[in-house]
Amino acid sequence: MKNGKIPNPNTIHPIVGYDKEIYVKPTIKNPNIIVGDFTYIANSDFESHVSHHYEWNGDKLIIGKFCQIASGVEFVMNGANHQMNAVSTFPFYTLEGWNMEAPTMSNMPLKGDTIIGNDVWIGQNAVILPGVKIGDGAIIGANAVVGSNVAPYTIVVGNPAKEIRKRFDNELIELMLKFKWWDKPIDEIDKLIPILTCSDLEKVKAEIRKLVE
Repeated sequence: MKNGKIPNPNTIHPIVGYDKEIYVKPTIKNPNIIVGDFTYIANSDFESHVSHHYEWNGDKLIIGKFCQIASGVEFVMNGANHQMNAVSTFPFYTLEGWNMEAPTMSNMPLKGDTIIGNDVWIGQNAVILPGVKIGDGAIIGANAVVGSNVAPYTIVVGNPAKEIRKRFDNELIELMLKFKWWDKPIDEIDKLIPILTCSDLEKVKAEIRKLVE
């Protein structure tokens, strides 16, 4: 291990002397936010990037391991949605003095949990809308607005976010999804770094094929 230190997912500040990048998991207080080991954000407060996350909706934000979240990213949860099956979308029930009970859940456009896979890179100022599912290894471009699901190892950009290409060929994607390097012990991941960071993808494919067979 580097400098004799073992990577610790419960460390809040993984860069000594720099407090603008944190491992997210040890900072979470909301039980409806679940974040995997070693996922970081380029900020000192992750939960301020999760908006409209109201307890009564019961929706969860679930993020995998080893994700990289840039500054300015926002996760918009289901509480941002207004009733759309009536002639007015105005939320009278939330505001003082108006004679309206809260609509039933069935009358609200709730889209379920927001789920981000493992080793996902989310670029600066991207917005992730409610109920989106982003697959392992995906890359979300800066300023993208993601309102629909993103397949594993896919790059999406723009508003609305659109796929521009797969990161790898189908064989390597299938191997990576089977390999699941993020679930391996820390010391094993440390030994895999030369493979995980190698730009010769044919070599990587051959090495991982041997490891999963």
